Amino acid sequence: MKKLKIGIIGCGNISSIYMENCQKFPHLKLIACADIDIQRAESQAEKFGIPKACSVQELLLDADIDLVINLTIPKAHASVCIQALEAGKHVYTEKPLAVTREEGRQILETAKKRNLLVGSAPDTFLGAGIQTAIHLIEQNEIGELVGASAFMICPGHEHWHPDPAFYYDIGGGPMFDMGPYYLTALIALLGPIKRISGSTRISYPERTVLSTPKAGTKIQVLTPTHISGVIDFESGAIGNLTTSFDAFGGTSLPSIEIYGSKGTLLVPDPNTFDGPVKIRKRDEKEFKEVPLAYGHAQNSRGLGVADMARAILEGGNYRASGELAYHVLEAMHGFHDSSDSGKHYIMESTCNRPGSVPLELQEK
Repeated sequence: MKKLKIGIIGCGNISSIYMENCQKFPHLKLIACADIDIQRAESQAEKFGIPKACSVQELLLDADIDLVINLTIPKAHASVCIQALEAGKHVYTEKPLAVTREEGRQILETAKKRNLLVGSAPDTFLGAGIQTAIHLIEQNEIGELVGASAFMICPGHEHWHPDPAFYYDIGGGPMFDMGPYYLTALIALLGPIKRISGSTRISYPERTVLSTPKAGTKIQVLTPTHISGVIDFESGAIGNLTTSFDAFGGTSLPSIEIYGSKGTLLVPDPNTFDGPVKIRKRDEKEFKEVPLAYGHAQNSRGLGVADMARAILEGGNYRASGELAYHVLEAMHGFHDSSDSGKHYIMESTCNRPGSVPLELQEK
C-alpha cells in the first residue's frame, strides 16, 4: 500500500494523540516532528517512535515529507501553513484555520496556486456520534429539516486551565475556542450558512485565576465571553447558537438538537467522537437512544488527516477541507460583526456540506 509521509510541526500537549493515531492508519507514515523547542520534539519522537526530530525549518526542507500537520498556537497557524505550502507540502492544521479572515484567504489562495490541499480540524464530526446522526437525517428519520439549537456554556477556563489568559484576549473567547466544533457539526448536519445575527457581551471585565500555578492572578477581559445568535442556513433551516464562559451555575441544556417535520434528534457533544445519539419521533413520549452505526467512537483526532491523505493518494473529495474551515472562520467573525454593527452579517463564502462517510468505508 502506498503511504503518505507525514511531518508534525508543534509538539505540545495535543500532539500526542495525533502521533498515536496517525500510526494506526495503514496509508500514513509519520516520519518527522519539529518544534521551536527542539528538546520537546526529541522527547515526543522518542516517546512515539518517530524517526526524526528537528527544527521547523529542517522539516519544511525535507523533500520526503508530503503533508505537514500544523499543531502550533492559533496565531502561528497562517504563517506555518503558508510556509509549508510554499515548500510544496499539503497542510492539515488544528482549529481554527487562522485567526483572521484575511489570513484564512491567504492560506487557501496559496494552496490553489501550488495545486496543494488544505485540511483543518475539527474532525470530530467524522466520528461515530455525529456520523450516526447524519445517517439518520439522510435516511429521513426526522423528515424535513426545520432548525437547530446548540449550546456551549461553561464557567470559564480560569477554573481549571494552568495559564488561561489567552482565552480572554483578542482572538479568544468561547466562540473562537469552541465555536469551530459546533459550527462544523452544524454545517455537516444542515449545510452551509447564509447569514448570521449575533449579540455579544463582556460580562465580567476582570477574571481571577482559580487554578494553579497562577491562582489569584487577575485577567483583563478583552473579548466577548457570552455570544448568542441566530443562523440562517442556505437550506432554509434556522438555528441558534450560544457560546459562553459566564455560566457559573452550570447548565442543563443539550449540546445540539436538530428539529425536523417528523421528529427531533439529539446530537452528542461535538468536541467528542462518540454518542449518545437520541431520537424522538412525532407522537412518541420519550427519546430513544440509537446504537452508533459507525466506528471511531474513541478519541480519533487525526481522522481528518487520514481522510485527506486518502484523497491525495487516490483522488476524490475529503471532508475536513480548507473551504469548510474558512466558512466556519468567517461565521465566527460574523457573530461578532453582527453584534458590533447591529445588522445581519451576510456570509461571503460558502462550502459543500461534507459528504457522510459510507458505512462500508468505516474502519472499525
